[in-house]
Amino acid sequence: MNILFLGDIFGNSGCNAIKKNLSKIIKVNNIDFVIANGENSFSTGVGISENIANELFSCGVDVITSGNHIWDQKETLEHIKSEKRLLRPKNMSEGLPGEGFGIFKSKNGYTVGVLNLMGNVYMKKCENVFQSSKTFLENYKLKKNYDFLIVDFHGEITSEKMAIGHFFDGMATLVIGTHTHVPTNDCRILEKGTAYQTDAGMCGVYNSVIGMNKEYSLNKFLKKNKGNREPSEGEASICGAIVNADIKTGLAKNVRSFISGGDLRNKN
Repeated sequence: MNILFLGDIFGNSGCNAIKKNLSKIIKVNNIDFVIANGENSFSTGVGISENIANELFSCGVDVITSGNHIWDQKETLEHIKSEKRLLRPKNMSEGLPGEGFGIFKSKNGYTVGVLNLMGNVYMKKCENVFQSSKTFLENYKLKKNYDFLIVDFHGEITSEKMAIGHFFDGMATLVIGTHTHVPTNDCRILEKGTAYQTDAGMCGVYNSVIGMNKEYSLNKFLKKNKGNREPSEGEASICGAIVNADIKTGLAKNVRSFISGGDLRNKN
């Protein structure tokens, strides 16, 4: 069972790269299920629209996860009520629309649980992510409720992400971080069989500052007139990870980072 996770899709360039290349990536790597973080996929680099979500689904994405920018396009508040394949962090405040977890069918007939979480450190206020994770694992079990479990942890700091990885070790197929847009070089399988990477990186233009145009970002740090805040344009790198999972245990057999195109160059 091969599962592809794609990091934050950023702006038009990131979306175009996915639409242009995903079908080939799926075919070449024999991918059975695709998850992508889409919270930055809107043209401004923040939020997602119904139209963009539908485009991503039509080109091969099975589930879209998100994070702190999920509500930046107001239409999402309504769209997420009916689109179960679009997730928001499960540990957001109670009463918000949408779901943070779902169980989906893969192309080859297996069930894939997808859990979307958001960190507590330097992020928008949400429920304690470790307590939410503890409650989740008390109610859902690998190979009982689903064949595989993928956890998108949308967080700012590496220590919090690593701690969640160890917390889910042996109980999830893959725990992978999003939000910081820079792919980390620690893709591996943990002691009890869960694949892990601190951050998947982004599907976006790396001739930028985490996706935004350099001039705006530099002026912001220099406290100058910032100019227009808009995503960089150009050829996007597609970043993420591919995990090969054991159909008997639901745990990882192999995992590797996936980086293709753009300034980070083709590695796969």
